[in-house]
Amino acid sequence: MKNYNFIQQKFFKIYRYKKPQSVGCLKKLWLQNYHIFNQKNQYFHQIWKYSTDTELFSELIFCILTPQSKAKLCWEATKLLHDRINNITIMNILNSIKHIRFKNRKAKYIIQAKKFFTLNETLNVRSQLQHFYNIYKLREWLVNNVKGIGYKEASHFLRNIGLGDNLAILDRHILKNLKYFNVIDSVPLLITKNIYFIIENKMQSFSRNIKIPMSHLDMLFWGIETGIIFK
Repeated sequence: MKNYNFIQQKFFKIYRYKKPQSVGCLKKLWLQNYHIFNQKNQYFHQIWKYSTDTELFSELIFCILTPQSKAKLCWEATKLLHDRINNITIMNILNSIKHIRFKNRKAKYIIQAKKFFTLNETLNVRSQLQHFYNIYKLREWLVNNVKGIGYKEASHFLRNIGLGDNLAILDRHILKNLKYFNVIDSVPLLITKNIYFIIENKMQSFSRNIKIPMSHLDMLFWGIETGIIFK
């Protein structure tokens, strides 16, 4: 896949020991690895500037696949599908995502998304997305129009294509760390639209207060939990 060499490099190891004991330690860990987060964020911005509609749609496929599945497996499946996007079928999707949870449902979502983002038999992802000048309205539009995409997945997609720096991607790793640093009282069992916005606002306030950008904070929390920086 063109322009994807950075993603395919060996994962960055940033933390192998114990969780930072304070916000001060968290900031120290961020500063020690600032170049990693900055480089990764610049990479995401390059996606929007230079990628084709097929590459943008591949990022959407990845985010459709990720719920309750391992990110690395989802990316490997996405790479398999990338060259087949123009002639994609349920069968070649299923053959590529056999190790992904809820594969039948997700395969249907990918087919439906392909139809939604196709005009005159040509993918037109960029032209549809660039009509929006408000990132929150764009996210809402994605949630309302693309099946298989909720607020977490829409935020993830927009961040990965360089448009959602200030959005919260509220997966279990992020929520666990928000609770650990007392940003939220508990990890909710069910995240409704209202709860998502409340937690996102709290994370944005925390980000401003400790002066770590939201996009970096997401990657930092992910690194603390997994030891890697991926997507």
